[in-house]
Amino acid sequence: QVQLVESGGGSVQAGGSLRLSCAASGNIYNQYCMGWFRQAPGKEREGVAGIYIGGVNTYYDDSVKGRFTISRDNARNTLYLQMSSLKPEDTAMYYCAVGACTWVLNLHQYKYWGQGTQVTVSS
Repeated sequence: QVQLVESGGGSVQAGGSLRLSCAASGNIYNQYCMGWFRQAPGKEREGVAGIYIGGVNTYYDDSVKGRFTISRDNARNTLYLQMSSLKPEDTAMYYCAVGACTWVLNLHQYKYWGQGTQVTVSS
């Protein structure tokens, strides 16, 4: 069983930065992907950034490219999302996930999810 715990959310003004963390515990050996997703009120959950556990390449939704950076610390089993130049439209609940996916931004391919951390960006 895999457990994921996110932290680092909060309220910031537009243009500000936040760093989200996701601590993973349990056996993720057979999982291939780690990713960040978000869901705004009244909207569907969407992929934000992802990385293959065995690789180094990172992938981003077009809406966050150049502003967000996903990274991981394998020794600590922790996934990060550095968010800069935040915009009000980035306001959402952010979730990390782990799964045996083929495409890191496909949320339907993820099995394990954290409880989410709220990010609110004011104008």
